[in-house]
Amino acid sequence: MNKGDLVAAVAKIAKTKKAAEDSVNCVLETIIGSLKKGEPVTLVGFGTFRVAKRAARKGRNPQTGKEIKIKAKKVPKFSAGKKMKEAVAK
Repeated sequence: MNKGDLVAAVAKIAKTKKAAEDSVNCVLETIIGSLKKGEPVTLVGFGTFRVAKRAARKGRNPQTGKEIKIKAKKVPKFSAGKKMKEAVAK
């Protein structure tokens, strides 16, 4: 399922595709905005989105084999909630 499929599924409930697209975009933008601020987003039963710090490390250029430095950065993480885990396991 991609974003278009999700909008189509929400449109069945929202009655219009425009309202569904606005709703989906609003939810996604709100989640991204919270993560930018460093705040986790918890949707009970679904899961938790959070920001994790990835430490600097050494890597290797696959073409040359030369060692390179990879900078530290922040990355988004998702942990599935209990209800989602149970639904997928069935």
